[in-house]
Amino acid sequence: MSDDKLIRLDMGKLNSNIHSERPTLCLGIESSCDETSAAIVDSDRNILSHIIYSQIPEHQKYGGVVPELAARAHILAIDDVIQQTLKNAGKTIDDIDVIAATAGPGLIGGVLVGWMAATGIAQSTNKPLVAVNHLEGHALVPRLCATLADGTNKNTSVEFPYLLMLASGGHCQILLVRGVGKYELIGQTLDDSAGEAFDKVAKMLGLGYPGGPIVDKRAQSGNPRAFDFPRPLCDKPGCDFSFSGIKTAARTFLDRATQPLTDEYINDFCASFQASVVDCIVNRLSNAMKDERVISAKPKTLVVAGGVAKNSAIRSAMEKMSQNHNMTFAAPPMNLCTDNGAMIAWAGIENWRIGNIVTEPIAPRPRWPLTEL
Repeated sequence: MSDDKLIRLDMGKLNSNIHSERPTLCLGIESSCDETSAAIVDSDRNILSHIIYSQIPEHQKYGGVVPELAARAHILAIDDVIQQTLKNAGKTIDDIDVIAATAGPGLIGGVLVGWMAATGIAQSTNKPLVAVNHLEGHALVPRLCATLADGTNKNTSVEFPYLLMLASGGHCQILLVRGVGKYELIGQTLDDSAGEAFDKVAKMLGLGYPGGPIVDKRAQSGNPRAFDFPRPLCDKPGCDFSFSGIKTAARTFLDRATQPLTDEYINDFCASFQASVVDCIVNRLSNAMKDERVISAKPKTLVVAGGVAKNSAIRSAMEKMSQNHNMTFAAPPMNLCTDNGAMIAWAGIENWRIGNIVTEPIAPRPRWPLTEL
């Protein structure tokens, strides 16, 4: 998104239109993939209302998200989701101070639905509009609410800078988060994302969609040493990932299998596969800790975010790593790991505070790297 489309404004003038005696209220809208979601969040880190309409039943029979079906479902759901979000918060649109919506990256048909809804509301009510990068929503949501190492959920501000492992169905990155809109890429996947690998292996085993949570659950009853999965790049320097080799190994193991896929076999397979992914993440994060940029920034918190942040083994491994490096571990609560409107509303507030609002029409983007903010 070019600078002439999204500019910084004088905060004194901007704040003059907001009631100073109460927290700022932001309506956030998310529609980048297969969840239609809206939330109202205030600047004191309270989630007043949060609605997520999941399309999983529509896509399960296809084993993955069908973009055109997703876009149609967003169109049918978006108005009701927004209205119900306002009703649950006991608010009208007049009470809202800022409108925020995902403007990318994502499935462009879905992104357009949410973005046009937000644009229409902002234009008709003359309220500030924030174009949120979907990945920034994931990156900043631990500053709204985080699950800490002791298992408690707290409305707490994770302080900048922090080291972030951002892992989802479409992305896998290690980022040094220096501030809102200030992201430094330390490492990224060279092929598949971790979430994609989980979903594909689950599909190979006939476990259903979405596959990540199912693999995690089955792995808890399996032997992680039963199958010798590779650990791509773990013997190499750097912080980049590669998961395609693990996925290929899974296919090879299954093609060569001469025994029925019993529950024990599937549990062991899931445990072994998951262990290889976790080892790769730990190895790459260990290298990131030694990166000069990270060393000089001295981040105090290690954060995992994105849909894959729900994985129990990844959380446990990263929590242990944070302790070994005298860092605090933080992750979003489970209900804020996958795509949701609350993270978009909070990212809207964070950007609004520094004057990042839309001042003229923009085109939503299917691709929008965090490093281009």
